[in-house]
Amino acid sequence: MSLFVKKSLSQLMATPEEGAGGLKRTLGAGNLVALGIGAIIGAGLFVRTAAAAGAHAGPAVTLSFIVAAIGCAFAGLCYAEFASIIPIAGSAYTYAYATMGEIVAWIIGWALILEYALGAATVSISWSEYANNLLGHRIPYEWCHSPMESVLVNGQHVSGIINIPALVILLLLSLLLIKGTQESATVNTVIVIIKVSIVLVFIAIGWQFINPANHTPYLIPADAPAATLPDGSTYSYAGFFNHGWGGVLRGAGVVFFAFIGFDAVSTAAQEAKNPKRDMPIGILGSLVVCTILYILFSWVLTGVAPYQDFMHAGKEASVAYAISHYMQHYAWLSTLVTVAILAGFSSVILVMLLGQSRVFYTMATDGLLPKVFSDLHPKYSTPYKSNMILFVFVGLFAAFLPESVAGDLTSIGTLFAFVVVCVGVMILRKKSPDLIRPFKTPLVPLVPILGMIICGTMIASLETRTQLSALGWMVLGLIIYFTYSKKNSKLGNASEILPSATDFEKK
Repeated sequence: MSLFVKKSLSQLMATPEEGAGGLKRTLGAGNLVALGIGAIIGAGLFVRTAAAAGAHAGPAVTLSFIVAAIGCAFAGLCYAEFASIIPIAGSAYTYAYATMGEIVAWIIGWALILEYALGAATVSISWSEYANNLLGHRIPYEWCHSPMESVLVNGQHVSGIINIPALVILLLLSLLLIKGTQESATVNTVIVIIKVSIVLVFIAIGWQFINPANHTPYLIPADAPAATLPDGSTYSYAGFFNHGWGGVLRGAGVVFFAFIGFDAVSTAAQEAKNPKRDMPIGILGSLVVCTILYILFSWVLTGVAPYQDFMHAGKEASVAYAISHYMQHYAWLSTLVTVAILAGFSSVILVMLLGQSRVFYTMATDGLLPKVFSDLHPKYSTPYKSNMILFVFVGLFAAFLPESVAGDLTSIGTLFAFVVVCVGVMILRKKSPDLIRPFKTPLVPLVPILGMIICGTMIASLETRTQLSALGWMVLGLIIYFTYSKKNSKLGNASEILPSATDFEKK
C-alpha cells in the first residue's frame, strides 16, 4: 500500500451522521466561539505571559504576543478554509489525509497528541498551582509538584512527588465529557463569560497601577542583572534568546501556547449544526477576541510588576502575585482572579480533552488506532472509552512533569500542525482549483507561506531539549505506524479502487 494514499472528499463525508452511529450535531456559532475562547484563555495568559516576560522578553512580551498572533492568524485563515470544506472531526489530521496522504496524516495526528493531551496536562498543572495558592498553600509541596521540581525551604531542597490536584481536575472534566458535548459546551460558555469579565476587570483596575519605569527599557538589555530563581541559583540574560529581539522571538515561542485552542474548534466540526458557515466564525472570531485581550493584559501585568519578579516569585500564580504585592488595596481582586482563573483553566482542559478524543475518534475510525477509541456511549453518543484512556495518559504527564516542559512540547506540536495545514491549503488549491470553498483563505500562496515561515521560526527558537524531545516523540509515532497502523489502515488495505481527487470538484 502507498504511504501517501489520500482520502477523497466523498470518503471523508461518508462518516456516520447523527442518529446513524455518529456524533451529535449540537453546536452553533456561539458555542464554537465560546469553545475557542474557552481553550485559548487559560494557562497561556495567566502563566506563560509571566514565564516569557521573566526569562526572555521583559515588557516586550506584548511584541511576542503580536508575533505569535500573526503566525496564528495566517494559520487560522488556512484552518477556516479547510473547516468550511471538510466539516469532519479530526482537525489537521483530517485535512492532511485529504491533501498529503496517510503517512503525513498520521504524523500530524501524533503531533496533535502533543498539542491537546500535553496541553491539558500543562493547564492541569497550572490549575493545581492556583488551587494551592487559593488554599493558602495548605497542600504540601511534595503532593502538588512533579518529581522533576524542587524548592529551597529553610536552606533545604524539597522535591515534588506527584501532582494530586492536577489528577483530580482531569478526572472530573473527563467524566463531564463522557456525559455529553452539549452539556460540556454549556458549562464552558458560563466559564468563558466569568473569566473574560475578570480579565477585563484586571486590565481596567491594573492600568492605574502601571509604573512607567517597569516598561523602561522595553527590550531586555544584554547586560541586564541576573535574576534569582526559587532554588537560590541565578539566571543570566546574556544569551541571544534571553534579551533584545532574540528574547522577543523566544518569548513568542513560549507564549504561543497561549493561542492554542482556536484550532481545537475544528475538531468539533462533526458536532456543529452548520459547520460550513459556523466553523470559520468560531476559529477566527475566538482568535481576534483573545489577541486583543492578550496584548492589553500583558501590557498591564509587566507595568504593574517588574519582569525580574516573575523569575523568583509568582511565576505560577503571576497575576495574584502582582495584585498582592503592587495593588494592596485590591486584595479582594486577587482572590476573585484566582477563582476565575481556576474556572478558566477548567474550560481549557475541557476543550483540550474534547479535541484529543475527537482526533483519536477519527483516527480509530480510519483503522490507524484501535477501535476502542471510536466506541461511542450507547446513551450519550460520546467516545467514552477514549476519554477514560486519555485521563490515564494525560494524568501521567500532569502528575510527573513540570509545567515548563509540558508547555513547550505542546507549543512545538501545535506549530508543526499549523505548518502542515498551511501547506495543505496550497496543495488543495493547486489540485482542486474549482472546489467550492464556503470560506477562502485570502492571498494564497502568500498567507500560507508567511504562516509556515513564522511558525517554523518559532519552532527553531524553542530550546534544543524541547526540539529533541519532540523528535523522539515523532520517532516513537513512526514505529507505531509501521508496526500497527499501516497494517490496519482501512483506506490503505481497501480492495476497491479509491476515488480520485476529482471527487472534490464533483461535490
